[in-house]
Amino acid sequence: MTINADPQELAKFGELAHRWWDTESEFKPLHQINPLRLAWIDGLCPLAGLRALDVGCGGGILADSMARKGAQVLGIDLSTKPLKVAQLHAMEAGTEGVDYREVAIEALAAEQPASFDVVTCMEMLEHVPDPASVVQACATLVKPGGWVFMSTLNRNLKSFMLAIVGAEYVLKMLPAGTHEYARFIKPSELAQYCRDAGLDLHSSKGLTFNPLTQHYALGTDTDVNYLIALRKPA
Repeated sequence: MTINADPQELAKFGELAHRWWDTESEFKPLHQINPLRLAWIDGLCPLAGLRALDVGCGGGILADSMARKGAQVLGIDLSTKPLKVAQLHAMEAGTEGVDYREVAIEALAAEQPASFDVVTCMEMLEHVPDPASVVQACATLVKPGGWVFMSTLNRNLKSFMLAIVGAEYVLKMLPAGTHEYARFIKPSELAQYCRDAGLDLHSSKGLTFNPLTQHYALGTDTDVNYLIALRKPA
């Protein structure tokens, strides 16, 4: 079975792993948007007491915060160094209820179908060769009646200008080369992957950044970053 991952992408995030929890590093945007994402997820699906899976967890920013909301969290990734950083951070911060594993989502889906109340997959689909396969695996892993939350980048001229030219080259918020425009995913394409996987769309949000105030906000503008909430029919 071929692993649904790009070795260059894994290496890229591996090289930066030691900076994952530095809130002024390349990962500053993740630290800034995490409270917004967490509040949105927890508002739709209160996390306390639930079993949650964070796919493509990296250094564990979202996984750690979901555990702090009272969920039992498993974070998975295929990049070794960020996972070690995530484990170390959980130990240092004393975060309970979070575990990490280096495993492909498709392999975990074969091993533990219908095991999780909540599955999150944030800022990861645009980094893999076959995003539809990831969506299908998320659908397999979530329990009937459970929730799946995803976020990714829209593919249009505005997102190219803001997410790549603006964020990577002008404002230097992200390292140049973080994103590849051809891998951005239109909401209509992601919706099709989700329908094919048997997931029902519940709601969506757009994520916007104001360079003047340096603040992110969730709203209705899905032109660049967007998040979707899905449910698996009970």
